[in-house]
Amino acid sequence: MTSAALAPRVIAVVGPTAAGKSDLGVFLAQQLGGEVVNADSMQLYRGMDIGTAKLTPEERGGVPHHLLDVWDVTVTASVAEYQRLARARIDALLAEGRWPVLVGGSGLYVRGAVDNLEFPGTDPEVRARLEGELARHGSGALHARLAAADPEAARAILPGNGRRVVRALEVIEITGKPFTANLPGHESVYDTVQIGVDVARPELDERIAHRVDRMWEAGLVDEVRALEARGLREGRTASRALGYQQVLAALAGGCTLQEARDETVRATKRFARRQDSWFRRDPRVHWLSGAAADRRELPKSALALIERPVTA
Repeated sequence: MTSAALAPRVIAVVGPTAAGKSDLGVFLAQQLGGEVVNADSMQLYRGMDIGTAKLTPEERGGVPHHLLDVWDVTVTASVAEYQRLARARIDALLAEGRWPVLVGGSGLYVRGAVDNLEFPGTDPEVRARLEGELARHGSGALHARLAAADPEAARAILPGNGRRVVRALEVIEITGKPFTANLPGHESVYDTVQIGVDVARPELDERIAHRVDRMWEAGLVDEVRALEARGLREGRTASRALGYQQVLAALAGGCTLQEARDETVRATKRFARRQDSWFRRDPRVHWLSGAAADRRELPKSALALIERPVTA
């Protein structure tokens, strides 16, 4: 059976940062007659190119990429809004007979796009009170409260991500249930094949360090300076992005640029472990080796997986 004989399905390429998801997504889209739909929360921001490892137009290999450069850096990210945008694009591609290839490591964004997932509403009074506590006591104190109320949510959310900590505590207060209890079982709304790119931790750590080095050499500091002039520091989501947060701290005199670089490497390694843990909990993900020794085989293995019947 060839890919041309298959009815289009949704392909989700997931896994930790620096594993090689973007290149695999381009390859699969080229082979299947598909288009890439971004599922990296920070690549939705205009101008955040170097620090998010956004593929250049040349690296996209002629494949249309959707949901890049959607929001200004001052806009607060919304998974519910992303869900609306992603599903509209997925539906349009399927209607055209094209394969949507979802690529990204933002686990909740991937689930929002392809799963039967509804997001609880918001309560302005509860949100305002929690944001006041965040301003007074810092995200660490609120994260400790979240860890007591919902340990699984606390493991998935970085302690420094005050906005997401506040949202989790808000949902707990509104619904009376743990934040993670509002995530239903693994039930897809599309016929979906999820491919996880698996790289052993020592190799992944090395890749992350090299990637951060390349970002600095490519001009990340200048990119952050330019975005700061466009309101990055005031952006509640974009200012927390890995690399950007650290460079902003250096530009404000809180550390040296070398210290910011070193902390970006450390923080990215921690984040990659959280990403890996998130996707490992999903039994639907088919893991394929993205190690350097298997790099040539990864595209062929992924295509073979798609071309045989699998359980979504």
